[in-house]
Amino acid sequence: MAAKPRGLIVTADDFGLHQRVNQAVEWAHRDGVLSAASLMIGAPAASDAVARARELPQLRVGLHLVLADGAALMPRAAIRALLDEHGRFGDNMVRDGVRFFFLPHVRKQLAREIRAQFDAFAQTGLTLDHVNTHKHFHLHPTVLGLILAIGREYGMKAMRLPFEPNAPWWLKPWIAQVRARLDRAGIAHNDYVVGIAGSGRMDEAAWLAALADLPHGVAEIYCHPALAGESALSHGMRDYRHADELRALLSPKVAAAIRALGARVGGFADVLT
Repeated sequence: MAAKPRGLIVTADDFGLHQRVNQAVEWAHRDGVLSAASLMIGAPAASDAVARARELPQLRVGLHLVLADGAALMPRAAIRALLDEHGRFGDNMVRDGVRFFFLPHVRKQLAREIRAQFDAFAQTGLTLDHVNTHKHFHLHPTVLGLILAIGREYGMKAMRLPFEPNAPWWLKPWIAQVRARLDRAGIAHNDYVVGIAGSGRMDEAAWLAALADLPHGVAEIYCHPALAGESALSHGMRDYRHADELRALLSPKVAAAIRALGARVGGFADVLT
């Protein structure tokens, strides 16, 4: 059997989190290898991100749903069961996952927030290239089911499959279930990702190593570029090397290694259709 043709999607997550992220996305797309970005539609700099995206017609933009460790889009009164006293989702994803699965009133509020984020993205007028979730929360069956049901109404055609080839053995059957659900729903997806184990550390050396050992099929390499700043972009990113990740996306060596692959490069809509 012939090997699957190679495809490569290069994505920046957290588009809209801060203007330092947005500027990095713009530079990495204009002058580097970045082909896609995942928009946090309720984040503080989302309006700035949307304005930049409108000036970058070749940048494929998707929805980065925030359902953990971040601010909600809906007012707290409408989804009180999901949020802390500051109007933020918590970071105990195991606890929240149990509540999503077993408590109907929590699921109802979760669906309300997911719909609000899809609706807000639709109102930007940007074409929805793909959908993924902050901290890969769509690995949870309840979250995935709601996204599949609601996303269909908003023209969702592709999602990230957060499967890294070196994932632990016990995770692979779970990933297989997610893959099967996406396939049954007719949702296109990558074959694997690079960037989970190296989250926040996708510098030039990491990129060159990954590209030298890239399997066949459609890969998504994702990262978190941003301009350097005095403070962390969020509590969970204190150790992230955002500026190094931006330099990697602008690296001529990385660009040459991608060209050498002979892969089809672009967003999900470009590579999977």
